Amino acid sequence: MIPTEIQAKKLWDKYNLPQQKRRHVELVAEVARFLASKINESINLSLLIAGALLHDIDKAAQKLPGERHPDAAVRILKEEGMEEVANLVKTHPLHAICDPSIAPKSWEEKLLYLSDKMVKYDVIDVDKRFALWNDEHLPKESQRQLDLAYPKVKELEQEIFRTIDIRPADVAKLVE
Repeated sequence: MIPTEIQAKKLWDKYNLPQQKRRHVELVAEVARFLASKINESINLSLLIAGALLHDIDKAAQKLPGERHPDAAVRILKEEGMEEVANLVKTHPLHAICDPSIAPKSWEEKLLYLSDKMVKYDVIDVDKRFALWNDEHLPKESQRQLDLAYPKVKELEQEIFRTIDIRPADVAKLVE
């Protein structure tokens, strides 16, 4: 099942998604919708928007032993009968782009992944998002993952923005 936006937002309450994360996922959905509208390819927009609205559903949810983000989100979505959305959400975390088994491949996966990286609490470009992460002085392993992911994320950003023929920095202005 692919939920409507209303159904997805009801899950925010059920799983106590924090307000700042609600803003984040709504903006991710707006960016994803905008990018999808510029691509002349077949894109399952309902799936993409559901994935965008639910990709962080596990942020306040109880995690099982050994689960990390987005493992709990994937489990929750499968328990809710949303297998297709769960499979999309599985491909969105930063480390996914470095793992060929879950790296984003479809347009829906690529657009969710990139849209998530272009939003903190406002729409920004990938360079600004990585600068924010770098300012957090992450633990050594997290920083290593960030450094490994950056060139791959930039490559994805370039692929998408070459396809739609606009600049990443213009998205914030165009989404509003």
